[in-house]
Amino acid sequence: MPIASHKEGVLDHAYELKDRLTRIARADIDASDKQPGWKFNECEMQGIPLRVEVGPKDMEKGQVMLARRDTGEKQAVTLKALEQTITATLEDIQRTMYQKAKERLQEKTSHAHTIEDIEQFLSQENRLIKAMWCGDEACENDIKEKTGAASRCIPFEQEAVSDTCVCCGKPASDMVFWAKAY
Repeated sequence: MPIASHKEGVLDHAYELKDRLTRIARADIDASDKQPGWKFNECEMQGIPLRVEVGPKDMEKGQVMLARRDTGEKQAVTLKALEQTITATLEDIQRTMYQKAKERLQEKTSHAHTIEDIEQFLSQENRLIKAMWCGDEACENDIKEKTGAASRCIPFEQEAVSDTCVCCGKPASDMVFWAKAY
């Protein structure tokens, strides 16, 4: 996480903070002459989850500002509670992002019983499709040719969407995730 320094007088303080924070997370300082808005945008572009901002007024108050990338929320944190707050915030960011990704995956996953089902789901929007497959490469090629979807993976944890292959109707051996490449 970068530590944004607004003025040169704050740079020594920023390096002290960096030394403290490297014990709990990756930390870096942006000591460039660029404007704070540019620095903040750069952090956003790099996907940095938590930004620590420190300036002269923050030093006087014995605090720093934490800015979360996932919510945009900013909060003032005392130097005494800094490590504990950062650790808790990073854990919350990870938990929140994981939950959102899991919900999106469930929302975008459909169960198909026929090739027509696959075509219908793919015509609606980007989808990940669970469907049964007999294991025959000819069926896999036929599904790809008719729908544009290719097999993406055969998960270790199998679930029975149906008993028959989505393509040929023969007994199915595996549940497969199918999707188009974009």
